[in-house]
Amino acid sequence: EKAAARNFSSLLLPLHCYYQYVLDDKVGLGRVFDGIGGLSGGGATSRLLVNYAEPYRSQILDYLFKPNFGASLHILKVEIGGDAQTTDGTEPSHMHYENDENFFRGYEWWLMKEAKKRNPNITLIGLPWAFPGWVGHGKNWPYDYPDITATYVVSWIIGAKQYHDLDINYVGIWNERNFDSKYIKLLRYTLDKSGLESVRIIASDNLWEPISLFMLLDQELRRAVDVIGAHYPGTTTVLEALKTQKKLWSSEDYSTFNNEVGGGCWARILNQNYVNGLMTATISWNLVASYYGELPFGRDGLMTAQEPWSGSYVVESPIWISAHTTQFTQPGWTYLQTVGHLAHGGSYVALTNGKGDLTVVIETMVCSALFAIDPLIASLAQLQVWRSRFNFKTQKPTFFEKLSPLKLSDGSFTLNLGEDEVYTLTSLTSGLKGSFPDPPPSAPFPTTYKDDFNVANPPFTEAPDFADQTGVFEYHINLTDPGPHVFTLRQVVTQRPVTWATDADQTISVIGNYKWENLTVSCDVFMETVKTGGVFIAARVDKGGQSVRNAKGLFYWIFSDGSYKVTNDLAGQAVLAEGPSGTRAFGWHTLTLSIKGQYATGLLNGYPLWKNAVVLGPKNGWAAIGTKSFELAQFDNFAVKAE
Repeated sequence: EKAAARNFSSLLLPLHCYYQYVLDDKVGLGRVFDGIGGLSGGGATSRLLVNYAEPYRSQILDYLFKPNFGASLHILKVEIGGDAQTTDGTEPSHMHYENDENFFRGYEWWLMKEAKKRNPNITLIGLPWAFPGWVGHGKNWPYDYPDITATYVVSWIIGAKQYHDLDINYVGIWNERNFDSKYIKLLRYTLDKSGLESVRIIASDNLWEPISLFMLLDQELRRAVDVIGAHYPGTTTVLEALKTQKKLWSSEDYSTFNNEVGGGCWARILNQNYVNGLMTATISWNLVASYYGELPFGRDGLMTAQEPWSGSYVVESPIWISAHTTQFTQPGWTYLQTVGHLAHGGSYVALTNGKGDLTVVIETMVCSALFAIDPLIASLAQLQVWRSRFNFKTQKPTFFEKLSPLKLSDGSFTLNLGEDEVYTLTSLTSGLKGSFPDPPPSAPFPTTYKDDFNVANPPFTEAPDFADQTGVFEYHINLTDPGPHVFTLRQVVTQRPVTWATDADQTISVIGNYKWENLTVSCDVFMETVKTGGVFIAARVDKGGQSVRNAKGLFYWIFSDGSYKVTNDLAGQAVLAEGPSGTRAFGWHTLTLSIKGQYATGLLNGYPLWKNAVVLGPKNGWAAIGTKSFELAQFDNFAVKAE
């Protein structure tokens, strides 16, 4: 490899004839490149993607994963669902309860298979952000019983292979407070004992410290960890991490609104994570912004796909900025050591496959520059050129344009770079800016919506367009009721999960148009907890994600003790009306909530139960269903009519 790479010795890059940048392997090669990736989860960031109809769903997946087409990602990292709120929603666990296993819940299995279908060589990573409550034995901490936690995580990896033929390459270890070295060692032991020696560990998948220092002091820990992963490292690392001589990854990064400014941010990250921090992989949070845009961190994905009801999606600038690197490199290529910053802003990296190919990626996101490259490369007569221009002043950006090849004349050529541009110069001729016919235009969520959940063999466990914010609402076959409620939606989490985010004390799933003001919501409900149970329907819900605990709106509750309540908040503290309802567990009831302007009315089984409750705010928000606590309850025949 080193001998082949010497074809690129002494590439000189003069800037304005005053500065020279040398691409040279005489001092040896740099670190091995591990890839660019996207993250689905942390949490529920791909929730709406699965509800797209064809061909639009496959088109979105092609833009993300298909080699030499769009972002052409090398890595897919997914959340190992833990039944808990982990930023923008909850993802279901494969083990809701200790004696429960189901490896068909959620959509991450499907997503990994779709990625593998397009790129068989894609690297797969799993990371639990949260855990079902039973793992913590009543504590909000998963590592007091490390053997239980390790077995839980390893069972997910085994299930991926056994049920979906998916080989998980890496598993991450993350928590917000610190890390547990005993657990990391035990996880390595459990993996090996289960025949999963090839699965590597990323730790602490959060911060460089203190794990880097601990690895220098603990050889067993050092042997157990294959990659030190950091979240949002700001393109820098620490000396202790470098001393470990382990792979360094930015295992979660970006988290930026995906307009052109966000694309520029992504360009800097991809280059400078290596230039400044010697990080050989960078993973974007998130993969695709496929969740309601009013949830936290709206549109923080490589592209946007948040309207399955219309089929509309947007291929944002970070897709093409990714392509500048991903379409002209592969994991296993090697960085040259001579990478760095441009004197007046920007950076450059160069990589080789050790077989005579070279790719140089340049980002001039700060100021303009003039490059002259004077290579002494007899084997290369020309380099292919791809360019993106942000054109912030004219607001007419162009992305991933293929320019005429640069001919080498007497071993040299000149390239004039402008401000806020990204260039790829490569010996590879395989790049392509993929495209499809324009998707349908954007459209709001339908004003009339119904779902009776009558799906005998649903492709996914979640009902279309519902976004669980606390708890998990799954399709359910009600074998105890041979009547009209055989197929229902059931809330199944019965214990508070172990999570770093702020779950509500109630469970809730939101749906619809956040701009809805005047609407009627109705749903059949079935409580399964005697005396202490409760359920609700809601309108104008104004918060979700990690802010769900503070959600306001109009919440219409009934309880199994025979009472009802109307509140202005999810917590149930701001009471607008209350009284007897005669409702009990294990019987179906129909709730109807109508709100117009400042006044709201509620029906129970078609008859008025309360009316003219005064609602001063919020003025708009989603519709929702949910339960009083972490308890079993069923929902059927959900409907919304908005004005």
